[in-house]
Order: sequence, then C-alpha cells, then structure tokens
Amino acid sequence: MALALLACLSPFHARAAAPALEAYGALPNVSNVEISPDGARIALLVGDATHRQVQIRNVSDHKLLSVNGIGSAKVRALQWAGPHYLLIIFSTTTWIFGLSGPTREYFQAAVLDLDHKRVRPLLDGQERALNTINALPTALEIKGRATVFVESEYFPDEHGVLAMYKVDLERNHAERVETGNVDTLQFLLDNQGEAVARADYEQRTGRWTLFLKRKGDWKNVYRQTAMIEHPQIDGLGRDGQSVLLSIYGEHGWSAHEMGLADATLSDPLEALRDKAIIIDPHSRAAIGGLKHDLSGTAYSFFSPADQAAWNGVAKAFPHEQVELASWSEDRKQIAVQVDGPRDGVGYYTVDMTTHQAAWLTDMYASIPPEAVAEKRAISYAAADGMIIPAYLTLPKDTAPQNLPAVVLVHGGPAAQDDPGFDWWSQALASRGYAVLQPQYRGSTGLGVKHLNAGFGEWGRKMQTDISDGVRALVKRGIVDPQRVCIVGASYGGYAALAGATFDPAAYRCAVSLAGPADLRRLLDYERERTSGEKNETLRYWDRFMGSSSPGDKRLDEISPAHHADRAAMPILLIHGLDDTVVPYDQSREMAAALKRAGKPVELVTLKSEDHWLSRGETRLQMLTAVVAFLEIHNPPDKPQSPPKAASPPVPH
Repeated sequence: MALALLACLSPFHARAAAPALEAYGALPNVSNVEISPDGARIALLVGDATHRQVQIRNVSDHKLLSVNGIGSAKVRALQWAGPHYLLIIFSTTTWIFGLSGPTREYFQAAVLDLDHKRVRPLLDGQERALNTINALPTALEIKGRATVFVESEYFPDEHGVLAMYKVDLERNHAERVETGNVDTLQFLLDNQGEAVARADYEQRTGRWTLFLKRKGDWKNVYRQTAMIEHPQIDGLGRDGQSVLLSIYGEHGWSAHEMGLADATLSDPLEALRDKAIIIDPHSRAAIGGLKHDLSGTAYSFFSPADQAAWNGVAKAFPHEQVELASWSEDRKQIAVQVDGPRDGVGYYTVDMTTHQAAWLTDMYASIPPEAVAEKRAISYAAADGMIIPAYLTLPKDTAPQNLPAVVLVHGGPAAQDDPGFDWWSQALASRGYAVLQPQYRGSTGLGVKHLNAGFGEWGRKMQTDISDGVRALVKRGIVDPQRVCIVGASYGGYAALAGATFDPAAYRCAVSLAGPADLRRLLDYERERTSGEKNETLRYWDRFMGSSSPGDKRLDEISPAHHADRAAMPILLIHGLDDTVVPYDQSREMAAALKRAGKPVELVTLKSEDHWLSRGETRLQMLTAVVAFLEIHNPPDKPQSPPKAASPPVPH
C-alpha cells in the first residue's frame, strides 16, 4: 500500500475480540528493521520463537529477496556493512573454559554475505582472542572495500585486554590493529578507520582518562575521577573532527566536543541537554538528540533539512507515536515504527523523493489496533509531597470505576517505562485489569533531581512511591482497594516482594520475576562476578541501597527474604535458570524462606532463559503463569458493555 505522505493513512484492520495470551507473550513477529546504506534493501528479523529468520526485501516494493534461517538464536541487532553484507549480532549465555568468573552473556557477530548467500563468523581463528565482541561493530568503506572494525578480548597473557580488529569482508581477513590495556574501555575511529581516541578507567580509583592519538602515540589529554558515572565517548562530534563526550555533573549528563587537533573541550551543547544522542551510522558523527518523556518521543536534528524531513514524516501519523527505525545514507529512504490507535504497532517505509509512505508489517500480527488499550500519562503526590508521574492503562470498553488493578513496576531502578506499546501491560489490560506503571523516584527520563531522589531509598521511599500510587487511584474511585496485586521484573520483582513483606496492606498478591530477595548475597555475587570489592557497579548499588559496603548488615533490613514471616498474601516467583544479572538462587532462597514461614508460594523456573526474557516460549510461559495466578487470587470483572452513565474522570 502506497499513500501520500501527508495524507490520512488508514490501513484496514478487522475488528476482533481480545487476542489470546499467545499474541502478547510471543516475541514480536517482526523486529530489527534496517535499511541498507544505498536505500535499496531492507533487513528484518521475522518469525516465531523457534524458527526465526532474517529476511531481505526490496525497499521499493517490499518484494522478498532472500530468507536466512537462524533457528532460536538470541539476535540482538542487525547492522548493514555496505549494500552486500549484513551483520547479525547475537548473544549466548555460557561459561568459557579457562576464564575465571561465573557464567556470562557473551555477544558475537556473524556476516551474511548476500551475493554468495552464506553466513560466517565475523571473528574466527584469531590467535589469543575470543570469538566475541564487546560493542556494536563499526562498518566503513576502506579503499572501496567493505570493512568492519570490532572490539574484542585479546589475551597477551592470562589477563584479557580490549583490542580492535579490522575485518576485510570481501577477503574474509581479520587483523588486530589496536591493543589496549586492562583498564581500556573503548576506542574511537575516524571515518578512515584510524583510531583517534581511547578511554581507560581504573575501577578501584575511579580515574577515567581520555587519550588522543598523535603521530602514532597515545597522549593523555583529559582526566576525571568519577567513582560511578564516568565520562563516555559517544562518537565523533558534529563536524567529524572532534570527539563527542558525555560528562556527568551537578545537573546530570551533558555533551561536549573535544577537538582532535587541539584537545580543547567545548562548553555543554545545549541542543543535547537531557537528550539521548543520535549518532549517524554512516558518518558516525552526532546529528541530533531524542528525548523520551510521558508525552512521547521527540527528535531534534542539527541539520534543518533533517529536521524538516523528520517533521514531515511525523506529521503524516497524527496522534501516533513515531520512532525512527532506520534510514539510508542519503536520508531518502526511511523506516519508522508507528504506534497508535489507528495502526496498532508496526512499521512503515517512507520514500522522501516521492513523498509516499507504505505499510510494511505489523510488529504483533495477532493484536489489531482496536485491541490496544489506551495508555495515559498521569501523576500523583507521594506521601512526602513529591510528584510521581505514571502510566495508567485501562481495559477497553470498561468504566474506570472500582476496577481490579495490577501495579507493574519497571526494573533498573534507574530506568523508565515509555509511552509506546508495552506487551506486558497490554496483556494484563486485555484481561480486565487497570495497570499502573509508576515512575518512582530513582527513575530516569524525568531529570536529575527525580533520579537523585532515589539514592538511598531502595526499599524505602522508592517503595512507598509505588503504594502511594495505589492509594491515589483508590481515592479517585478508579481502583478497588481490595483488588490490587503488585507485579514486576528485576528491580520491579524486588518491589513486588517488598510490597508483599513491607507494605502488605496495599496488595492482595505479588508476582516477582527475577527479583532480588537477599541484597547482601546479591552484592556478594556481583563482587565475585566483577572480581573485587571496589568497582563502579558495586558503588552504584551501594548508592541506591544506602549501604556502605556489600557486607553491610543494614541491607538485611530491606531484604524481603529476611522478612518472609511478614508476607500476608500468595506470592508467585518466576526466574530464568540462565540469569546472569540476578542469579536464580535469589528466587530459590525467597521460596525457601516463605515455606519456612508457612506462607503460600509458588516458584516457576524458566529453563534456558536469561534476565531479559529473550526466548518466546519462556516469555509466554511467564505471562501464562502470571495471568493464571492473578485470575485465581485477584479475579477480574466479567466483560461488560461500555458505560452509558457518567463515570469518574480518568486523570491526565
């Protein structure tokens, strides 16, 4: 379907009843949409949990050109390296013989050669190196040849160091071109593939150092002691002749440019304040920024032409969330993800020459637009007066009055929910629940003051912020105070367990997915994983938890496993057996503590699953278990007709 870009777009979708849980629990039917640099082809990750494939299609007519099966591999990204090669980035949870430390999530890359229709490893057979990657590769054309630069682990002795490898894709030849030391975090290349900057970080001292390359030698040009938020190299600056740095200060993160020639550090770039930086994948220079807030995602570009082009694209989809998925090197072909009441959630391609938009595909083929519940931004006051933003998703065709509710808590804790389609909250709303997603203090995206307010408040005010949201909705008549359950994953799983043990009067049941239960043991695990007591990660946790060290016994005060006797409700624990972030033992310990206290508990084990619900079959297993548990312990209302009389207003 091709339509005028600024015309009303109205693809037909048949009206349907609430979709089955499989529609929400399965992995997206399509994801990772990437347009080739020349704008001719588009790559997509397609399929179900066990039979995933990478498809290559024409951009012009979406005609299928090739299908490449990848089985059940956990694909994390697709990335073009010129018009003839596609990089497939995937990860594996494993333990490598000969390396110290626990099981980890290792990332690798494979090359799909479109001309010869074959797939091969990007790095293979390199002496004293792992066949893994530490960051997304950099694809450049060097002397007319498709070339990829990638960071990996090199072992000059028993200690691994970061190294940069250059891979000529046409010759299938790799060589190590830069070697760091045990403190090296990253390299930065110019557009000719030459390393121009390097960053080192000493974990124990917190000293971060920036080096620029001068006449073949690395010169120390900038140093900062940052015990937690150390500076970061984001890419090349706007002109391609500088390094773009993010530096954390009193007002949060700010972007600066440092000239490659004179090492002069600029003042903060106001155009990028409080925004995520957009790096062009072709020039590798900063081209703009984006900001997620409760109203949506806003893009701002340095180039007036880029801004005008994006404004025209966004205008074509009124009242919908529009996000940039990919574009060609000349910006003439664009892929966007569109999310809203008219289109549901899916992808369009946009031809900026003809000003035509063409529907590409649904992201969730079995969830039509009319089944998507409205997600509204609201706010409420916490007990101490702090304003807490939140999202509220209400079941469709239901009066917002005296509803059963689920509080769905995001992980992090320094993270945020976004205003777009969320498969988990939509699944719960489709079953008749009002879904509250609080952006408690300590969440990101709401300014440094909101984030910093969470320091030391893990299990304290961060927790009461969540319960205060329930009380606010009860006061407004939207939620039945006797029918509220709390559900979450990672830190959200901790919040569910803390709600069950520290604020049991607010909830009827609790579900924890991969939630920490014993914080001292969690930090012991982190100390083992990072090989030392003094490192950035442990300092980060100490700051949020309000502890002085991993062994601080005050952590027991906010550890649900130490207070299982206070739980007064059924609890469901769900955990992936391959979780390398919050180990499976955390849920097993919580289950044992609840059983000793004579409390009702169920533990569901997700085999071969990591911390991020990467596999469709286990994601569906999780969702099915959660909904079955909720329907027993917090039954939803029976479906009803749309309200005919006035009802309490839904807050904005």
